[in-house]
Amino acid sequence: MPKKKPILAFVKELPKNIFSGFVVSLIALPLGLGLAIASEAPPLAGIIAAVAGGVVVALFGGSHITIAGPGNGLVIVLLAAITTLGGGNLYEGYLFTLAAIILSGVLLFLFGVLRLGAMSEFFPASALQGMLAAIGIGILAKQFHLMLGLTTVSGGTIDQLIAIPDSLLLFLALHPFSGVLGAAGLIFLFLYSRIRNPLFHLIPAPMWVVVGSIGVGYYYTLILNQPLPIDPELLIKIPDQLISSLPRPNFTRIFDLEFLGVVISITLIANIESLLSIKAVDKLDPKKRRSNVNKDLRALGMASVVSGFLGGLNVVTVIARSSVNANNGGSNRSSNFFHALFLVLFVVLLGDQIQRIPLTALAAILVFTGYKLAAPENLIRIYKIGPEQALIFLVTLITTLFSSLIVGIGVGILFTFIIHLFLSKNFFMFSLAIFKPNVLMFREEQSGNYYVSVKNFCSFLNFYRLKMKLDQIPESEHAIVDFSLCDFVDHTVMEGLSDYQRSFARKNGAFETIGLDIHAAETQHPFAVRKSLPLNTLIGLQNALTNRQKNLKKLARQLEWEYVPQIVENPKGIESFLFFESKVVNYGVNTILATDQSFTLFDLSFSEGAFITKEDLKATFLLFDSPKPMPVFVLDKEDFKSTLYHWAGFDDINFSQHPDFSKRFHLSGNDRKAIQKLFTKELIFFFESHPIFHIESNGKRLLIKGKDRLSSIQEIKIMLAFAQDFRQLLQQSTKNK
Repeated sequence: MPKKKPILAFVKELPKNIFSGFVVSLIALPLGLGLAIASEAPPLAGIIAAVAGGVVVALFGGSHITIAGPGNGLVIVLLAAITTLGGGNLYEGYLFTLAAIILSGVLLFLFGVLRLGAMSEFFPASALQGMLAAIGIGILAKQFHLMLGLTTVSGGTIDQLIAIPDSLLLFLALHPFSGVLGAAGLIFLFLYSRIRNPLFHLIPAPMWVVVGSIGVGYYYTLILNQPLPIDPELLIKIPDQLISSLPRPNFTRIFDLEFLGVVISITLIANIESLLSIKAVDKLDPKKRRSNVNKDLRALGMASVVSGFLGGLNVVTVIARSSVNANNGGSNRSSNFFHALFLVLFVVLLGDQIQRIPLTALAAILVFTGYKLAAPENLIRIYKIGPEQALIFLVTLITTLFSSLIVGIGVGILFTFIIHLFLSKNFFMFSLAIFKPNVLMFREEQSGNYYVSVKNFCSFLNFYRLKMKLDQIPESEHAIVDFSLCDFVDHTVMEGLSDYQRSFARKNGAFETIGLDIHAAETQHPFAVRKSLPLNTLIGLQNALTNRQKNLKKLARQLEWEYVPQIVENPKGIESFLFFESKVVNYGVNTILATDQSFTLFDLSFSEGAFITKEDLKATFLLFDSPKPMPVFVLDKEDFKSTLYHWAGFDDINFSQHPDFSKRFHLSGNDRKAIQKLFTKELIFFFESHPIFHIESNGKRLLIKGKDRLSSIQEIKIMLAFAQDFRQLLQQSTKNK
């Protein structure tokens, strides 16, 4: 009997995963084609990688909601390999690169066998961000000219950046229609998030660009009876006989140093990109599971070998498509499989339409992707963590642009170490401590808590020692990490500790860090570098309140409640609500707490997605105790998207006696009978006659969310009044019983 439960759960969740796999495939199709073209490979090479990754990783992977396929990070490496290994012959270079991809897959598989999944911890976070930004600039520089219809611009990344003004002047003379179509696609991608119509957002932005460009072609040929005003060279070409035209990898240069260098570069970048993506996607998992990273590396290696033999690109874990999977209800690896299945159907059934896609439209998608990787906002965000982090980011970025990815990340690591030496001002201690054990862990007898003491310094160079200890602690237990004997804690460690706090909170455990109260940081960011300072230098340091904070303090005084303006890194009591299942809580701030602690109002910073799809959001929430036990439920505004989710398996509880309520509100939960019993006619009338909020119950407490932004003082007063009336109504229903 116990074996049947996972099978029943799998079958029950199947509609959601089919739906999510379909949505992901709408993004994977244009990105797969575009990434292959950007690498100078045949267009279908990207689709082959996505299909191989979807099938193999779904069957043998160790993650749960990740999507596998061709990645952004490898475009620059594969482009360099294809253009150089063939000695000017792109097709020969492609065949040599396929051999390199296969050997890279074998190495990636061995990484998983040797349990090297922790490799990403040895790379400082800001240096990795700088490397990703350099990759983004490289993609943007190469694809910008193709977006305008120009295929003759050559040279390295810097040369192509310099040539952008000339291309802007030249494309109107050579390919005006194709160039305008590509530029229009880019403008649409930038404006997509500002379009509020929910119908638009049912189709991902990249697919809109593809569908729109195909539609323009049909308009000319079918409506105007004119030839397509796009040069045939700027359209995708797919072989008529797909199976017989599969290329054969060329292994004749297997002992050549240049070839082996390509294999190592592909393997290293694929490993870093996959590990970072898996780590980021785990934060979005609604079921709060942790991936088996080494098992996933083995599956990605096998998928890369299969893809290489079929003529496809490398297979890595991709963050953008994985984030879309999480946000659309993907709950297990079957969504990865279905995304691959839909891609096969697209190629088989819509081959003619795919060949109508202009290369300029796909280039626009990649230009936008490159911009997101290298957006100025990324540098600003890193600068807020600390000026030294921005310097590490820029040094890595510039070095990578003028050399290679391997040299760039190597210089980034070395420069980060030099920065840490400068900040610690103790070269001897810092250097000597690298080779010394600096972490002690034991379980306290009386309390049963796990105590971890960290000495000397903790940075990306020795963070793995702390992680090895922390990974031994069950996440349902209580862990205390003491930094009182540690003089220096870097940004990578602070960010990693935040991940552990979330992981423990998901399993109802506790993760505390102590001893950092006598450490100072350059900025107020929770991930800033921490340095120990004498206590007398920290006394009296207090930041001035903003006008909004002053008004919040005044409101708290009027209510005779307590106001706390300080940042809370891990607000308690919110991880159990469904709203945060696929979101990452960054921090809480501006807390107003009732005297009896029955009401807690706070601003919250949280994020959706990760890496280039990561979007930081802020909103005001109100948390209060329920006066009686109640079922778990979610109440929100009914819209077209919630209706579509209902078709995909998300139940909506309606009331035949209250059609207006059922039409305006989307109500869901597992215990339908208990929810219907709770929602009396008095309670339904209350909701119908008040502003609509997002409301959740976890059985004991209720969470109310304001607008998709920070609420004004007036809006906060309305929310408080709503919550107090709501609680009073629940109390009355309890007394009536």
